[in-house]
Order: sequence, then C-alpha cells, then structure tokens
Amino acid sequence: MEGKAILVTGAARRLGSAIAREMHAAGARVMLHYRRASDAAEALAAELNSARPCSAACAQADLLSIEALSELVTATVARFGRLDALVNNASSFFPTRLGAIDSAAWDDLVGTNLKAPLFLTQAAAPHLLAVHGSVVNITDIHAERPLAGYPLYCAAKAGLLGLTRALAIDLAPRVRVNAVAPGPIFWPESDVFDQAARQAIVGHTLLQRAGEPRDVARAVRYLLVDAAYVTGQVINVDGGRTAHL
Repeated sequence: MEGKAILVTGAARRLGSAIAREMHAAGARVMLHYRRASDAAEALAAELNSARPCSAACAQADLLSIEALSELVTATVARFGRLDALVNNASSFFPTRLGAIDSAAWDDLVGTNLKAPLFLTQAAAPHLLAVHGSVVNITDIHAERPLAGYPLYCAAKAGLLGLTRALAIDLAPRVRVNAVAPGPIFWPESDVFDQAARQAIVGHTLLQRAGEPRDVARAVRYLLVDAAYVTGQVINVDGGRTAHL
C-alpha cells in the first residue's frame, strides 16, 4: 500500500480506527471519515501524521446524504491525488421490534448499512477502476445467521453481503470487492447486551473468547494487500461462532 490512498468510513473510533491504523502501518495514506466524532478523528490523524507526515486527513460527512458521498470521494482524491481502496465500515446498530419498526429506523439502518456503501462505491468506482483498486465492506455474521430482535439490521447487512457479490461482478476484472463479517469483537455502546448475554455469545464461539479489533483489521489488510485472486467473498472473523449457530 506504499503511496496508495484509502478511504475508511466511520474511521474515528472503534473498529474503523483499528482498520485505519492497520492500513496506515501497511504504508497507505488514509482519509478518515467521521460524522460527529471530530475530536477523535483529528486526534487519530495527528497520531498517524506524527508517524508519517502528510499521510492522514479527516473528512466529515453524513452518509445518509447521497451528495455528501460524492463530496467525500472528491475530497479524498483532492487530498491524495488518487483513491486506491474503499472500506465501507460505518454502521448503525440497534434493535427493531417487529410491529414497531418505523421509517426512521428504516432510513437509518438501511441508509448506513446498505444505501451508503452502494452510492459511495458508485462515486469511487471511476477512480478505483483507473488503478485496479479494491473495496472491502464490513458486514456481520448475522447477515447470514439473523439475530433475534434485529430484523431490519440483519436485512440491511444481508443486502450489503449481496451487494458485495453483485459489485464484484459489475466491477470485474479491474476492481476486487470483498467483505469481512465480524462476530463478537466490539460490544455495542448501549446496554442491549448485559453480562449474561455477552457470556452466552462468547460461549458459542469455538475459541471461547471475544475477538480484538485488530483481528478484523488484519482481515481487511489481507483482502486489500495480499488477496490478488480473491473477489466476491466474505471472511467471517468470529472465533468460529457461525460454525454451530
């Protein structure tokens, strides 16, 4: 990734920041997208730039705005002169009880998890095609094994998984499109999973432990850097949880 440029959505915190750090360590220049976490994004950019000057920048955008997505791509290319890879990481996650699902929940969950990755990839496609670039979408193991109480989120992630394979076809052979599906890596910042629920989920993993953000970041790095003959695929990084769900 030496000299190449990558755009990571939701890069200020949590999993996104781990992916940004991993790709920066691989030599990439990184555009850190954020929506509200400006302080965290700027702190991460300062950290990365202190290690390698002029290698990181921040861009604010509401991913629910299609116009903002094109502007995000334009800002990345203006800053680094090119765009070699896109990681669609930003995501909303919350339960939606059947019978109480409304259009606001639909707009948020489908908007961040499916609509934004589609339109952002569409905006980035000309630049990625020019350099034989790559896209990695962050899906979820529950795209294929739905989680009770989260029908809309699971449907949106299932759509993203299908979109990954469809885009791999449409952008072939010059752009590879793959996905990483995390299992129990980061618990939600809300209290939707209490300690007993967390223990039950970890107990269902073959490795009997929660994963680390870098486990996912390394899988992203593999797909972007080392997987030249891999496209249209999803890697489950879940400690074996899906092996016996």
